[in-house]
Amino acid sequence: MTGAVRKLSISVPPDVAQRLEREPNASAFLVGAARALMRREALDAELAHQGIPVAEEGVARARAARAAVDVAWPAERYEAIRERVRHAADDDAGRASAA
Repeated sequence: MTGAVRKLSISVPPDVAQRLEREPNASAFLVGAARALMRREALDAELAHQGIPVAEEGVARARAARAAVDVAWPAERYEAIRERVRHAADDDAGRASAA
C-alpha cells in the first residue's frame, strides 16, 4: 500500500479471523478484497446506467455455471490458463514500456 493510509480496528467472525491469520499481509488481503467488491459495485452501477440491470436470478445462474466449471476443470487446467494470462500481461506490459 502506498500513499496515505488509515489504521482501523475491525471485528470479524472466527472463520474470517482464521482465514486472515493465514495471510502474510492481512491488510493487503483485505484491501484487495474490498477493491474487488468496489469494482463489482461500479460495474453493476455502470450496467444499470446503460439500462442493463443486474438481477439476483442472473447472478445465481452465473454462480451455478461457474461452480459447474470448477467441478469439471482440474486444477492443472486452471493453472495453465493462469500462466497464459500472466504471460499475456507480461507481454502487454513490455509493449507498453517500449512505446
